Amino acid sequence: MDKSDLLKELRIDKEHRDDHRGGGSRAPLIIAGVIVALLLIGGGGWYFLAGSKAIEIETATATAPSAGGVDTAVLQATGYVTARRQATVSAQITGTLTKVLIEEGDKVEAGQVLATLDDTAAKATLAQAEAGLHAAQATLVQLESQLAQSRRDYTRAQDLAQRKLVSAQAAEQARTQVDTQTAQVTSQRRQIDVAQAGVQSAQVYLDYCTVHAPFTGVITAKAAQVGEIVSPLSAGGGFTRTGVGTIVDMDSLEIEVDVTESYINRVQPKQPAQAILDAYPDWKIPAHVIAIIPSADRGKATVKVRVAIEQKDQRVLPDMGVRVSFMEEAKKADAPPPKGVLVPVSAIAQRDGKPIVFAIEGDRAKVKAVTLGQTYNDLRLVEGIGTGTKIVKQPPAELADGAKVEMKAAAAK
Repeated sequence: MDKSDLLKELRIDKEHRDDHRGGGSRAPLIIAGVIVALLLIGGGGWYFLAGSKAIEIETATATAPSAGGVDTAVLQATGYVTARRQATVSAQITGTLTKVLIEEGDKVEAGQVLATLDDTAAKATLAQAEAGLHAAQATLVQLESQLAQSRRDYTRAQDLAQRKLVSAQAAEQARTQVDTQTAQVTSQRRQIDVAQAGVQSAQVYLDYCTVHAPFTGVITAKAAQVGEIVSPLSAGGGFTRTGVGTIVDMDSLEIEVDVTESYINRVQPKQPAQAILDAYPDWKIPAHVIAIIPSADRGKATVKVRVAIEQKDQRVLPDMGVRVSFMEEAKKADAPPPKGVLVPVSAIAQRDGKPIVFAIEGDRAKVKAVTLGQTYNDLRLVEGIGTGTKIVKQPPAELADGAKVEMKAAAAK
């Protein structure tokens, strides 16, 4: 019977209305009955519409624990991603930049040219040193020629002296001339060595005008522009740059966390760990402890711990915030798996004081009573459902047994 039929039955005929006009005792009852009927009809319609409306939910799947068991976190700490190998690259001399060949995000190889300085003075110094070297070499040739002639003169004088054609003094003078010029040749060779060292020094100074990458990495900061003066020393009243850019070796990224002194006994070198970046909360990165820094922070009462990242990825960037879970030692691979399945902690709800989960059956959510087990970070071991059961990840308070559900639409990126 629809709403119109109900209204017809509740309609009062004119003759009945006239019959009761005199007494008036039943009219209020009839009106009240009409109001109650309308309320019942409206309530039934609301219940029908509300009962047919699906509740938006997110789902998760119950998974079986591994044969070796589940790693348990014995401690959690927060810290930051740091680069073990990082350098602010600067020129070794003071000079004006003529080229800057880097931008933030560029990947560079060891030895690659990053910037150049004005090398006019350096080239002039090198040219002067090379000219001095050439002059010294020419002088040496001249002295060697004179020495050769003196040696021939000494040989002739010695022969004549033996035949008594010249005095012995003349032969001795010829010998002295040879010795003197031999010393001059030796001295000139030393002068050439000095000149060659001057050329090498000038060449090094010229090479300093070119800034090279000390190792392979990624440019994270560009600190200077063409036309600015750079210097390895802080000078110039703030107008001199001390660096051209910062380069980071991404393969050297690791994590540094501060652990409270009272819990540092739970951390051991080579201990397995799990890292979760603040930027990617659903990404669990395998890690392990490198070392415990043997020094405490008196102000914060913490000890710094170095943690290695076992999974290299371009999403990991220096100075990112990270949460590290230090795990207990791994169980033996042949250990039997614990009973039950793993579900998100958020999927467990309380109904009438008992733990339950909502299993998805078709387009309905069905209550399943479960027995709770051990907690492993954001997962918990439960018994009462099977592996692969699809459940509601975060059941809302209004979700009831048998309620109609639908998957929540994915957020637009």
